[in-house]
Amino acid sequence: MEPLLSAINVTKTYQMGSVAHPALRGVSLEIQKGEFVAIIGPSGSGKSTLLHMLGGLDRPDTGDVRLEGNSISNLDENSQTLLRRRRIGFVFQKVHLLPMLKAIENVMVPMRLDGVDLNIARPKAVEALNSVGMGNKEGNRPGELSGGEAQRVAIARALVMSPAILLADEPTGALDSANSKIVIELFRALVEEQGQTLVIVTHDATVANSADRIIKMRDGLIVDDSGKASKEGT
Repeated sequence: MEPLLSAINVTKTYQMGSVAHPALRGVSLEIQKGEFVAIIGPSGSGKSTLLHMLGGLDRPDTGDVRLEGNSISNLDENSQTLLRRRRIGFVFQKVHLLPMLKAIENVMVPMRLDGVDLNIARPKAVEALNSVGMGNKEGNRPGELSGGEAQRVAIARALVMSPAILLADEPTGALDSANSKIVIELFRALVEEQGQTLVIVTHDATVANSADRIIKMRDGLIVDDSGKASKEGT
């Protein structure tokens, strides 16, 4: 079976003045449709850089990233923007909701940018908010939401375009344990009930252990892709 998403010998080096900092040193992986994968590792291991490559937020120096069988590494800027909007959902530690917009309006943003008519966008946004348990907050602005509620609105926004894959970078990093548990259970339900493909970068072993598969990184390399995270941490 062809993987939904793959990285093939991806490298990335960042130049800081006269010093080169290799972030990825030749990383290859495959993500199958419907998988829930966690990427763990210490700070500086390359896990967020890898996620950015997988999502088309940055380009590898060498190697290739393929989504649904098509290379995304060499797309022009406009094509990458459309790909990210239509086929890849992003969730970050900082929710990046627009403070002046209501929850439902924030969820509609990707659709409105894509030219979707308001009469179609609004019911789809309502459906997305309901799917994350936030249907009763559609009229609230971000400042009127708790951190956990705001993150669930951000997840609804990431899901509203029915992406092929959802990429999450430390989505529980700013949440307390109770709200982290809610977000973890939501991710688990998206995978089990809707068949959503999900890749999450996390420092939290509890979050990682909710995944089906754990990829451990160190020094820009995948050092383990064989099982569950250690209870002692990442």
